[in-house]
Amino acid sequence: MNNSFYQKLVDMYAGNELTEELVAEMDAAATADPDLRHDMASLSLTVDVLRSLPGPELTDVCTQRILRRILDGADIPAEIADPAAIRQYRLFR
Repeated sequence: MNNSFYQKLVDMYAGNELTEELVAEMDAAATADPDLRHDMASLSLTVDVLRSLPGPELTDVCTQRILRRILDGADIPAEIADPAAIRQYRLFR
């Protein structure tokens, strides 16, 4: 399986975005592949922990700072090179 496809499947598995059939196939594949099993378990746990945390609280000061930065010409790309990258969970930079 190519690495990019593998990463996307594990990301979708961790986010509970796969159909029941694909989840069953991923679970079956994980029984034979310890690396896959580890990736699926650790990323699922990470996603669950992140989802359980409260969302950020933006105060008026934060909102004004963000708006000022945008208006002052912050370096914000007009287009995102890889829109799929937005939906992927990133653990490291």
